Amino acid sequence: MIPPVLPTYNRAPLAFVKGEGSWLTAEDGSRYLDLGAGIAVNALGHANPDLVATLTEQAGRLWHVSNLYRIPEQERLAALMVEHTFADTVFFTNSGTEAAELAIKMARKHWYDRGQPERIEIVTFEGSFHGRSTGAIAAAGSEKMVKGFGPLMPGFVHLPWGDMAALAAAVGPQTAAVMVEPVQGEGGIRPLSDVELREIRRICDESGALLIFDEVQCGMGRTGRLFAHEWAGVTPDIMMVAKGIGGGFPLGAVLATEAAASGMGAGSHGSTYGGNPLACAVGARVMEIVADPDFLAEVNRKGALFRQRLEGLVAAHPDVFEAVRGQGLMLGLKCKIAPADLVREGYAEHLLAVPAADNVVRLLPALTIPDADIAEAVERLDRAATRVAAA
Repeated sequence: MIPPVLPTYNRAPLAFVKGEGSWLTAEDGSRYLDLGAGIAVNALGHANPDLVATLTEQAGRLWHVSNLYRIPEQERLAALMVEHTFADTVFFTNSGTEAAELAIKMARKHWYDRGQPERIEIVTFEGSFHGRSTGAIAAAGSEKMVKGFGPLMPGFVHLPWGDMAALAAAVGPQTAAVMVEPVQGEGGIRPLSDVELREIRRICDESGALLIFDEVQCGMGRTGRLFAHEWAGVTPDIMMVAKGIGGGFPLGAVLATEAAASGMGAGSHGSTYGGNPLACAVGARVMEIVADPDFLAEVNRKGALFRQRLEGLVAAHPDVFEAVRGQGLMLGLKCKIAPADLVREGYAEHLLAVPAADNVVRLLPALTIPDADIAEAVERLDRAATRVAAA
């Protein structure tokens, strides 16, 4: 018999009742070191005092009003995001999936309004993940995502990951945009190199196609810069943001240049809940904290420390691990065994990690994780690897 909660997840037999920093407390009182952070969502840790205070204060004033009216908290967060990024304008959503839908609409509307309605194709890459709506799964195109959900939205071109020659050949007079994650998350912590990101920008510039960066998972300080594309010194025309921006509160956004967004006038898009006062108050506080250069410097320091420890772990377990991937605190362990096996043995060590494609286990801790917790995490991973090898 089907359970009350639709069984679309293969859930672990764990339930948590409290969180603090990098730790979660289960129903039985046991504590787990969280290296998943809600899949890069709890960027400032569980029950962060700054966010709790901001949320509580705003909750006592105003939760929701319609986007039919001005929302000062929304305007404040939008101004912060424009100040710290390439963007001229922002639309707020509740999730990364909703952000993907708007990014697709925005790119196509951009060309329609310029008298080129034939420019509808969005070029994407193998291994990508842009959400689970019908448009987002069509964008990703993998069999796992789309099987059984046809007919799919047309207008997407799927290329091998990182194949710049294929991209140059595919972009043409029908191309509206190229949509890419600077670092694939679900795809297995696969970063595009700075050279590749610059080449994508060059190809878009030459063809006139818009460039959409999906920074839902790799953005908001995760790689040690506010957004991952900053390492390459390039900027997109449109960018999708979610996960870490709300610090655990549902919030997403689409950022865009004035030119890219020029077709999105009144009535072209909307959201009942997107940009509500509660979410935007929290998002503004997250932005204030994460955009601080000193905070980002600490993410880089911690990321280097964690990676160094993980390199030692890989060397100590050559039958279990192949390599360490990623940047900042968006790290992955490329495994020689099934990632699910390591994640399961991690549970036995009271450690939470996240499996991904390409035989990778993702390590996405809170950006505030202390050095002592990094050391503890590697010790627990070491014991979990030993258990896997002995199985």
